[in-house]
Amino acid sequence: MSAERPFTPEELAAGAHRDEVGGMWDAIGELQLSFLRVQGLRPDMKLLDLGCGCLRGGVRFVAYLDAGNYFGIDQSAALLDAGYDFELAGRGLQSRLPRANLLLDENFAARRFGVEFDMAIALSLFSHLSWNSIRRCLAEVATVIKPGAAFFATYFEVPADRLAAASWIQEPGGKVTYLDRDPYHYRPADLAACADGLPWRYERIGDWGHPRAQRMARFVRTDG
Repeated sequence: MSAERPFTPEELAAGAHRDEVGGMWDAIGELQLSFLRVQGLRPDMKLLDLGCGCLRGGVRFVAYLDAGNYFGIDQSAALLDAGYDFELAGRGLQSRLPRANLLLDENFAARRFGVEFDMAIALSLFSHLSWNSIRRCLAEVATVIKPGAAFFATYFEVPADRLAAASWIQEPGGKVTYLDRDPYHYRPADLAACADGLPWRYERIGDWGHPRAQRMARFVRTDG
């Protein structure tokens, strides 16, 4: 399915939009919410979701957060429309989320919202980004998140001693990831280097229960 055209009603009913973001709709959607709640997410906080797609996590966040406190960015208009017009509408949640809170943007320009955020998440985004694109993402998010706040991002990890592993099999799940093409893998040191010189402190969380072996990183906004 091309992200340049809307999903048809038949495709939506068949879950094609869910397949586009990797499926496992319920398992990974619920995992995101439960994880961020453990990390301190409260209903009164404003959450930024980068690469939100068709709102696999978003539908849970919209239901949990106070009305209007969820903000999502994605580069696919078709996925954003499917999330708002099909997933949220089907749950009676559209009234809790202004459509303007979903932004079509491929450069992570969250500043366009004009909002200061309490927390941010990027699930299954860094796995599709080059190192320089991750650095750009971190630079953009740093301009809109409060000092002391956390940006959580998942990624595929390769062992620290495999500096130039061209490919790697991720377990569980068996997905093959690559050094220089999508889906990318990174060592923890690579992500720490992405944050170097930016107002972030990198922390490795690692295994957080993701069924396809994506690991979790935390970037804490510093005062610098």
